[in-house]
Amino acid sequence: MMKSYQIQKDKLIEQLGSSVNGLTDDAVERNQKKYGKNELKEKKSKSVLMIFLEQFKDFLVIILIIAAVISAILGDVESTVVILAVITMNAVIGTIQTVKAEKSLNSLKKLSAPGAKVIRNGNTIVIPSDEVTIGDIVVLEAGDFICADGRIIENASLKVNESALTGESVNVEKTDEESDKELPLADRTNMVYSGSFVSYGRGKFIVTDIGMNTEVGKIAGLINDASERKTPLQVNLDNFGKKLSIGIMIICAIVFGLSVFRGEKIMNAFLFAVALAVAAIPEALSSIVTIVLSFGTQKMSKENAIIRKLQAVEGLGSVSVICSDKTGTLTQNKMTVKKFYADGEIIDCEKGNFENDHQKRLLLAGILCNDSVCKNGTEIGDPTETALVNFGLKYNFNFERIREKYPRLGEIPFDSDRKLMSTVHEVNGSLTMITKGAADVLLDRMKLTEKERKDIIEVTGNLSSHGLRLLAFAYKETEKTDISVSDENDLEFMGLIAMMDPPREESKAAVAECIGAGIKPVMITGDHKVTAAAIAAEIGILKDESEAAEGCEIDDLTDEQLKEYVPTKSVYARVSPEHKIRIVKAWQDRGNIVAMTGDGVNDAPALKQADVGVAMGITGTEVSKDAASMVLADDNFATIVKAVNNGRNIYANIKRSIQFLLSGNTAGIFVVLFASLAALPVPFEAVHLLFINLLTDSLPAIALGLEPHTSAVMKEKPRPVNESILTRSFMTSVLSEGLIIAAAAIICFLFGLKTNPSAASTMAFASICLSRLIHGFNCKSDSPVLFTKKFFNNKYLFMAFGLGLILLCLVMFVPGISSVFKIEAISTIQAALIAGTSLGTMLLIQLCKLIKKILRNH
Repeated sequence: MMKSYQIQKDKLIEQLGSSVNGLTDDAVERNQKKYGKNELKEKKSKSVLMIFLEQFKDFLVIILIIAAVISAILGDVESTVVILAVITMNAVIGTIQTVKAEKSLNSLKKLSAPGAKVIRNGNTIVIPSDEVTIGDIVVLEAGDFICADGRIIENASLKVNESALTGESVNVEKTDEESDKELPLADRTNMVYSGSFVSYGRGKFIVTDIGMNTEVGKIAGLINDASERKTPLQVNLDNFGKKLSIGIMIICAIVFGLSVFRGEKIMNAFLFAVALAVAAIPEALSSIVTIVLSFGTQKMSKENAIIRKLQAVEGLGSVSVICSDKTGTLTQNKMTVKKFYADGEIIDCEKGNFENDHQKRLLLAGILCNDSVCKNGTEIGDPTETALVNFGLKYNFNFERIREKYPRLGEIPFDSDRKLMSTVHEVNGSLTMITKGAADVLLDRMKLTEKERKDIIEVTGNLSSHGLRLLAFAYKETEKTDISVSDENDLEFMGLIAMMDPPREESKAAVAECIGAGIKPVMITGDHKVTAAAIAAEIGILKDESEAAEGCEIDDLTDEQLKEYVPTKSVYARVSPEHKIRIVKAWQDRGNIVAMTGDGVNDAPALKQADVGVAMGITGTEVSKDAASMVLADDNFATIVKAVNNGRNIYANIKRSIQFLLSGNTAGIFVVLFASLAALPVPFEAVHLLFINLLTDSLPAIALGLEPHTSAVMKEKPRPVNESILTRSFMTSVLSEGLIIAAAAIICFLFGLKTNPSAASTMAFASICLSRLIHGFNCKSDSPVLFTKKFFNNKYLFMAFGLGLILLCLVMFVPGISSVFKIEAISTIQAALIAGTSLGTMLLIQLCKLIKKILRNH
């Protein structure tokens, strides 16, 4: 079936039941009933209450709720209140994060034009854009937003800015001629699209698609369908929570059974099992991870990476593929003259000699046959023309003085059919017409020998193959200022000027750092393949020309074939929104964590689909920012690489925090298990365990999350997406360190039993608190840190230790507080034993780390 851009305009008008006089009122009513309103629809979103309730689905949270209910039944109100407060706080934080993320479609709706000029019943009227229907004839003028997709039927030098859809900032010259070829979106020059706007000229189009069937509507559908994936840490914590929950349930059941078997009352045995569950579950884990990630966002914002979705901080640390837009991210988004061709020679822009008449004449022509202005850092005009003015300014050719010396006496403005522009100036006492335009068009209008023609074709081919955009210049003397199109013949060749949007200076180093860190950079752009490949090769993304492809090449590939295809390509040109989302999904299906950058509306679905969507803060549309999890304040690829460095460090710090929490909780489990198996009294009150988990544990855990960052993480490969937190070496450390801390607490507990069970419980509580505060320093590194500079490089850890010690002393020695926490007064010898055994745990753990290091090195 032929598409709208392939059908002759008269036939298309007839097919859509319209005419040059527009739709009749009956036809409008009929079409509006058939096709509906011209508006974007969004799928029903969850209510805030539903999102809040979903936060309680986690298995660990369910166990804590059960523990809270049992504590309430048994009359332990303090434990119930504390447990419920913690899980409610976690749920509120989770709800806020989720609600903030659900905004993409609201900004997309703002792109719709508020009103539209249409022809109906032969009259031009203005109507709300949502009343536009298929078959309407819409009138366009410069500055108009386009309200629907349609086929141009009348064109007067129409230029449209489609950057929101295609990501390319250069205005598109439109035509009303049909094409018999299959074309990608960016090359359908006889079509206009909703969400773009008219930058020059005027015209009319017939509406072919409205609402969700427009290109913007398809993007809205893709945003609705794109599923946000959990970060590796979220997946890890979910799996860890399930495993931990099952382990806790089994241990609690064993302890309960043993207690009943030994003749304990069922209620006491149950209380023992609940105490064990509370001791084992790291209640503060979720809050601590959130707090550490929040601190990470503050650090990143100072480095121009603004985090919108908290989990993206950690997700960045796992990224193994970065799909980046070209324009403005890897490049400067500023057309710049790179080379020129004059007097039979290709000359680099840095090596111009404008004492030479041929070179000077070419530069003056570029400034005179030009409508742009560049003043005080502001550029007005077409990017290719501003590049010529800036080139002149670089060599002290002031465009204002030159235009004053050689004023414009006549002109034929540029239009998309001729692809030429001509101006008349008085030069050296005679009238001269300067013509600029596409090299292939001017070639047929110049007086050239066969050799000259052949040389110019060879030079244009050479420069174009390097991704350069060319303008040709020619001139002739004329007798009149009132020139016409017929005068643009028999011209003398002056030269060619080649320009491009050059790479950012820091792009090459950032790409090299990416590759060194085991991350594959991929360029995805709406620009032409030759241009994209040239930039990609210059900055190190493209190693071989075979790694560049066009979007249409993946149309016929199945998802399975695309999965095998993506590792072979590093550059994709002329891509549509559907191509982008498929490329991202293909990498994800291969087990990669993907970051995707973008600034246009067309990027929003892929930004949402990616594990980490990165929008541009300067050039980015609101739609892309809403869909993204991170916004670059400086639109710079190098900032993403810095963010990856931060993400990797933050993950390493979170892992330290988790190791600290788990080893401390493991110690609590061992102490409770020992007491149960040895038929001794319960070593901890429930309130003791909550104090340990929420206060003395939380402070060092947060401080460990703020460990100073190191560049060493960028020398490692990205961690596998399926790598669990609970690796063998990690669990060995947790269990061995937990056992050492537990041994110290058991020694104190047994010593306290000589006085009474209450003193024993107090000593076990104080020992495990102090040991865990000191243990924060052990968790700084897998290697020993005692007596090294690293021991002192985290001021927050010293602050956490000091504050934790003060809180412990208040609980232990202030009468009113100690009674609330069921603390028995202890003797000096008992206090000395607590301090000595706690310090001993540190020395022993540091010794173990030293032995491990020696074994690793051998």
